Amino acid sequence: MIERINKINELIRKHTNDIILKDLSLKDGVFITIAKVDTTPDLRYTRVFVSIFPEKEISYAMKTLEKEIFQIQGILNKKLSMRPLPKIEFRLDLTESKADEIEKLLKEI
Repeated sequence: MIERINKINELIRKHTNDIILKDLSLKDGVFITIAKVDTTPDLRYTRVFVSIFPEKEISYAMKTLEKEIFQIQGILNKKLSMRPLPKIEFRLDLTESKADEIEKLLKEI
C-alpha cells in the first residue's frame, strides 16, 4: 500500500509540475517548485507542498495557485486515470527558509 501511495505521489507531482509550468500564468521571475506531495491513504486528498522563489512573491504565488486551483484540478483529473481522484490542496514548504535560518544561527555561534 505504501509503495502504491508513493507512486501516486510521484505521478501527481509530475503532472502538477507540468501544469504549473505550462498552464499557469505567473509574473516574470517567479518560480514555483513542488517540494513534496502527500496523498492520504484513502486517495481522497493530496497536499502539494510548494517552494516559491523569490520569497517576497510568496503571497502573490499562493494567491495565484488558490485562484487557479479549479483549473489545475480539472487538468490533473483529465491526466490521471484513477478513482477516486484526489482533491489537491497547496501548502507552502518552509523547509528551505528554516534551513537558512538555522545556518545563519550556526554561523553566529
